[in-house]
Amino acid sequence: MASSSSSAVLSSSDLANLDSFLHWSYNSSSSSLKIAFVAPPAKPDGWIAWAINPVAPKMVGSQALIAYKDADGLMTVKTFNVSSYSGRSIAPSKIEFDVPEMEADYTDGVMRIYATIVLPKNTEPVLNQVWQVGSSVSSNGIPSAHAFKDDNLKSMGTLNLMEGGGSGDGQSIIRTNSASTGASSRLNKRNIHGFLNVVSWGFLFPLGITIARYMRVFQSLDPTWFYLHIACQLLAYFIGVAGWATGMKLGSQSQGIRHTSHRNIGIVLFSFATLQILCASFLRPKKDHKYRIYWNFCHHGVGYMIAVLGIFNVFKGLDILDPEKKWRVAYIAILGVLGGVALLLEAITWVIVLKRKYNNSTKPSDEDNGV
Repeated sequence: MASSSSSAVLSSSDLANLDSFLHWSYNSSSSSLKIAFVAPPAKPDGWIAWAINPVAPKMVGSQALIAYKDADGLMTVKTFNVSSYSGRSIAPSKIEFDVPEMEADYTDGVMRIYATIVLPKNTEPVLNQVWQVGSSVSSNGIPSAHAFKDDNLKSMGTLNLMEGGGSGDGQSIIRTNSASTGASSRLNKRNIHGFLNVVSWGFLFPLGITIARYMRVFQSLDPTWFYLHIACQLLAYFIGVAGWATGMKLGSQSQGIRHTSHRNIGIVLFSFATLQILCASFLRPKKDHKYRIYWNFCHHGVGYMIAVLGIFNVFKGLDILDPEKKWRVAYIAILGVLGGVALLLEAITWVIVLKRKYNNSTKPSDEDNGV
């Protein structure tokens, strides 16, 4: 598709699902619709699709443009007439509209489809549009089935050709990185949100608990273990608050996208972690205080709850973000190492505690020494 540095996108739409954007220019005199569809594929070797459905906003009956990497690793875009939900019907085929120009590119984790579509004369100004992303493409160019998450099932709507500039001038849509800035930026924000929460709730909080539970048994490490515990938990809290805040911001910017349980667990984590920090800083009784045992019980209980909920919510976040498998495997491996170290220390510290109790019970008293 020819590009022009002087042309401008007449209309843009931040689509409600799948981190997708649509830029378009419509010329009513020639019934020519120029589009730039921008979305991150589910996996780097996946696919993206944008379609018009002449009948209804649904997949079956849609006249689709699907972009993916071919066998040589080059971006290509094909037309697909999606006649049924059966995977056998998903193959490159002629569609109801003439598409004289179409191409695709892929940079910074985002794919883009550029196309000129000639619509029938007297086309209704409101079109049914469907968009989708998938994780892989077969060697013969057949897209795999997309996921059936909430975002995937809701990726449909309407497109009003008369919005944002009337008939349009028919010029080409600018092909620059700015066309994908929104999608790439939102994907980066999601990745940052995920990274912050994995580090804080998913690792540092459990590590801080491990330090407090096992290092305190070694008398030579007192009070070093205490300061390490405080440093670890405070660092986890502040990173976790940053991760929670980015998540709330993402939620407010993603109209129509709701991850209710993930969001609610995040709010619970933030609330209890804040309570834990405040109580530990200002309401901790002295060691010999009669209420110290109750404070310890609550402090330990809330701490373990935060660790368990944090790890659980990290996995829910991974399900939503759906990164490459290696990242999930890496996190599971880190948890496995931390869990293995905890089990080893559990055995060692029990031996130390039991030996210490035995030595104390057999130590001669003052009367036995004749004092």
